[in-house]
Amino acid sequence: MKKRLLALLLILVAVFALAACGTPAVKETPAAGSSAAAPSEIKVFKHGFDKDYPPYSYIDKDGKTSGFDVEIAQALCELKGWKHEQVPFAWDAKDAELKSGACDCIWSGFTVEGRENDYTWSFPYSTNVQVILVAENSPVKTLADLEGKLVGVQTATSAYTMLTEGEVAESLGKTFKELKVYESYPVALTDLKAGAIDAVAIDVTQAKFHMANTTGLAILEEKLSEENYAIGFRLGDDALKKEVEDGLKELVASGKYDEIAKKYPDIYEYLTLLPKKQSVLYNLSYGT
Repeated sequence: MKKRLLALLLILVAVFALAACGTPAVKETPAAGSSAAAPSEIKVFKHGFDKDYPPYSYIDKDGKTSGFDVEIAQALCELKGWKHEQVPFAWDAKDAELKSGACDCIWSGFTVEGRENDYTWSFPYSTNVQVILVAENSPVKTLADLEGKLVGVQTATSAYTMLTEGEVAESLGKTFKELKVYESYPVALTDLKAGAIDAVAIDVTQAKFHMANTTGLAILEEKLSEENYAIGFRLGDDALKKEVEDGLKELVASGKYDEIAKKYPDIYEYLTLLPKKQSVLYNLSYGT
C-alpha cells in the first residue's frame, strides 16, 4: 500500500512539473489608457546642476535637493514618463560631467552669453542681471567705490569671466585690491557678512534669494550686465533638446510651469516662459 501511494505521489509531482514548464510567462502590460512606458523602456534623464545655486538648484542643510530648475525638470520627466536622475556637482566640474556622459545637460541657471558656440542651447527661460552685493551699511555705493576693495565671485561663472576677461575686467576688475574666487556663492556670502570681503559679484536672482533669507545685505543700483539662462546640451544633441523644449511648452500650456514658478517669488519676474511672456518660446532660440 505504501509503495502504491509513493508511486502515485511521484506521478503527481511529475505532472505538476511538466505543467509548470509548459506555461508561458505572463507579460505585464500598462493599463488601458496609460502613457507610461514599460519598465524596460523607461528613459533615464540625467539632470546636471549646480549643488549650491539657490533658488535654481541646491542641496539644503538636510540633504534635500530643491530649486526651481530641479522642480521643473522633475515635472518634465513626469510628463514624459522618464526617470529623473539628479546629478549635482560643483560648478567648475560641469563641462567634465557633461562630456563624460555623467549628465545629459547642464540645467542650473546657466548663462548663454559668451558660450553660444560651446553647447546646443534650448530657448532661454529666464533673464538675469549681474549685480554687486554689499553689506547694507557698506560705504560702497557705486561701482567706482569698488576701487581698492576685496570683491568675491564664484569660480567658472559668467561674473568671474566678466571680471577677468574683456572690457569690464579692464575698466572695473583691475581696480579691485583683489578678486577673491570661491567654489560657491554661499561661502562668499558668509565672508561678506563676516566683513572678510567688501562685495560680491553675483546674479541678481541669487542675490535676491539670499536677501530674502537673511538681513543686512544690499544690491548696488548700477548693474554689470544682462544675460539669459537656458539649458545647455552637448553639441549636436538636437533630438534631446527638442524633446525637452516640447515638454516645457506642454508644462506652460497646462499651467504647471506657472504653478511651480510661483513658489519662487525671488525669481518670478525674471522667468520668460510665463503666460504673459510665452512668445519667448517661439521667437528666441539658441543653436550652434
